[in-house]
Amino acid sequence: MTADRTLDRIAALPCWAGPVEIAPLAGGITNRNFLVTDRAAGRFVARLGDDIPVHGVMRFNELAAARAAHAAGLSPEVVHAGDGILVSRFIDGRTFDPAMVRAPENRGRIVQLIRRLHTDVARHLRGPVLAFWPFQVILSYLGTLADDGHPMAGALPRLAEIARRLERAVGPVTMVFAHNDLLAGNLLDDGARLWLIDWDYAGFDSPLFDLANLSSNNAFTAEDDAWLLAAYFGSRPDAGTARGFQAMKCASLLRETLWSAVSERRSAIAFDYPAYTADYLGRFEEAYRTFASSEDP
Repeated sequence: MTADRTLDRIAALPCWAGPVEIAPLAGGITNRNFLVTDRAAGRFVARLGDDIPVHGVMRFNELAAARAAHAAGLSPEVVHAGDGILVSRFIDGRTFDPAMVRAPENRGRIVQLIRRLHTDVARHLRGPVLAFWPFQVILSYLGTLADDGHPMAGALPRLAEIARRLERAVGPVTMVFAHNDLLAGNLLDDGARLWLIDWDYAGFDSPLFDLANLSSNNAFTAEDDAWLLAAYFGSRPDAGTARGFQAMKCASLLRETLWSAVSERRSAIAFDYPAYTADYLGRFEEAYRTFASSEDP
């Protein structure tokens, strides 16, 4: 679809109170995002994206999660959804970066947000929603890379065995409704409170994955991790929980690596996926070496 047709499609939505101004928003690597200014009703974000089965992104699930998160007071209101477009109210605030996530003045607020996510959002869900189990996601990506003849093909059996080892280390879990994509850019601060956006990968999962995902995506140190677990659970966790968290950190990094590797051939969005793949693969290998060495006698 041409740029002009995309803008015409957004402008024709029935949710506007009058004529609108539309400008692209930078930063999206799964969807295309636009800032829409409706002089009579305010500013909005229009997200364009169809289902992406290879990534487990289904728009009915994203919509259910976004609406439930808004009802729980965590995410902006959805004002329109349909035909591959989701429109939410614009939040005028700072988009976080990893340093901001790690900052002492912010990280406690983020933990409180995550705890509210895990306890409150599921109460507001309506209709069917998905589960997100990172090890199933990883194995699915490995199969897709094999089908695509990706250059990583020779490494896939080893990565599959690592995924099974990590899953065993996690052990039994308590399920919560989770975000599963806690990149810094999905956190906003409007000066009074925090907001959580982008529910593409939301689903029922272990709370450890959200915590590990926050840590792995934002360069937490071992000291940061110890603080994070104690803050979330209210006290220092037992050895099994701490071990499961470390396994989930590796799984989070591996999942992000494989998401990018699959996207190299499957995405039409202009983004340097090979560089992103290489970056996350290096981070995964470092984290896994640390994890594996701690298990060795």
